Amino acid sequence: MRRGRISESVELSRTLKRIEKKIDILIGGTEAKRPAKKREEVMGEGLDVMTLLSFPDHLRKSAMTIMRLGKAMAEDVAKETGRARAIESAYLNQLSRMGYVKKVREGRRVYFSLEGNPTNIESLINPKVAEEGG
Repeated sequence: MRRGRISESVELSRTLKRIEKKIDILIGGTEAKRPAKKREEVMGEGLDVMTLLSFPDHLRKSAMTIMRLGKAMAEDVAKETGRARAIESAYLNQLSRMGYVKKVREGRRVYFSLEGNPTNIESLINPKVAEEGG
């Protein structure tokens, strides 16, 4: 009887360790495969296609609009996206904190522009230009 309890506790311990490993993979799997980038590393990269696709829809729409406009205020981006200026400002500030959009204050106005070189995603904005060039 005692031997049965020992084997059950050993089996239970093994099962718990397997579950723990799976939970670690689920929770930290992406961080284990690729370490998080520091803000300084992200700032120089700009936006590429994979980064853009990893954004939630609301940020992707704002980022694509700022790519088309170049340098713009939140009000300009809001006119293009059809969202309220305050909402657009919050999204652009979020992209700025993430390091993908540059925020510059000129007097009372705040302009947002892309950080780095956006040529990697030129084909998403102007598909005909990419076909002709390639």
